[in-house]
Amino acid sequence: MLEFLDAIPPKTDPALAQELDRIAGVASALARRIARGGLDENLGHAAGTNTDGDAQKALDVIADAAFIAALKGGAVRFYASEEQDSVVTLNPDGAFALAIDPLDGSSNIDTNVSIGTIFGIYPADTDPDASFLRSGRDLLAAGYAIFGPQCAFMITMGDGVLKYVLEPETQKFTLLGRIADLPADSKEYAINASNYRHWSAPIRAYIDDRVAGNEGPLEQNFNMRWIASLVAETHRILTRGGIFLYPGDARPGYANGRLRYVYECAPIAFLIEQAGGKATDGQQPVLDAVPTSLHARTPFVFGSKNKVARVATYHDLPHEETSALFGTRGLFRS
Repeated sequence: MLEFLDAIPPKTDPALAQELDRIAGVASALARRIARGGLDENLGHAAGTNTDGDAQKALDVIADAAFIAALKGGAVRFYASEEQDSVVTLNPDGAFALAIDPLDGSSNIDTNVSIGTIFGIYPADTDPDASFLRSGRDLLAAGYAIFGPQCAFMITMGDGVLKYVLEPETQKFTLLGRIADLPADSKEYAINASNYRHWSAPIRAYIDDRVAGNEGPLEQNFNMRWIASLVAETHRILTRGGIFLYPGDARPGYANGRLRYVYECAPIAFLIEQAGGKATDGQQPVLDAVPTSLHARTPFVFGSKNKVARVATYHDLPHEETSALFGTRGLFRS
């Protein structure tokens, strides 16, 4: 019997459903704790650094510990977290391997901007690392919880994306149903434009054409969005389409961007594809890649199919057409 999810597709593996319910239970508890942030504790204060040298906030550590505690004794054999140096074994007899970013968007904790949890569930291999160093096509389930004005729990088990909403009085998630597929097209794009000077020529050209608006080769105006919280960007795109880009760039340590394949990109890519969208590294499908380490990074472009496919075409253009001095790119004139 599920305690925190009021319904789940009847064909779901009961053991998998139970683990999803455990994750939802932690999300429910975190939502309440986040809503009281500042009243009882300072969730945004510095709490050290993780294995990649990224700054940790108190809530990063709290969320990680909460998931470990809730999943012990269940069907999760291996637990790989962005906040842990290596894989943690929770149940040697468990059937699943859980990859998780316990608290995504922690730089926004003190600003009251939506933050969340991202996770993906694989069948467990006999080897801890091998359970995660595999194609995202092997995912059994993926999802995220988003802590915002509304706390939502979005999951897929390979048959569309289900949306749940947290009922504040009962602290349980109610299923609203399967979401609609992403619109094929949209006029919104999300990218951190402050890194423009570091981008490759194809990415600069792609953004240049959108900044040019109706005076450029696309002959229409666009709106830029940037929240710096992957779950919030994903939720907006699942709701109304658009495109998100975090490309690799020329800065030291950023050749493959900053988003991690195992904990962030593979689960989000699975959700996006199940919602009728597309997710790539700018050219190739993200889910086809195989990471070389637990904390491996990948460039990430996802959203409406037509938008993501267009990014790949910019990488195929001759060098002179991606030059900052090239102003027509007639190939793309609509």
